[in-house]
Amino acid sequence: MVYEPHGCPLRFGLGVFGDRWSLLIIRDMMFRGHTRFQDFLDADEAISTNVLSDRLRRLEAQGIVHRERDPENGRQVLYSLTDKGRDLLPVMLAIVGWSERHDPRTRVPPDLAARIRAASPDAQDELLADMSRAVSET
Repeated sequence: MVYEPHGCPLRFGLGVFGDRWSLLIIRDMMFRGHTRFQDFLDADEAISTNVLSDRLRRLEAQGIVHRERDPENGRQVLYSLTDKGRDLLPVMLAIVGWSERHDPRTRVPPDLAARIRAASPDAQDELLADMSRAVSET
């Protein structure tokens, strides 16, 4: 996907990370600590290998994901969020907060949901740790 500049920040953001699979990959990296291709395949989302490969390549091309060989097993690849990828934390927390308010099936502990809604940027590191724990428990 090539981004065509149009001046609209929403259009830019959606062009970079706005499809369902990209956001779920970012979620799994950010909150679940996934780093390997197989980690993403084993997630509950049932993403196909070709879609996963494509989205990881796109996210890498956009500078959101970093790809490197596993130093312990050169046949494996490790994925991590770059600073640009980690900068999506407020976006991810906003989506979680919005979903918690508008979807009764959303499983976010009430105290954590309230903190997400009220959080200042300074509180995001602590929220990231708590979100990671909450996601791993569901």
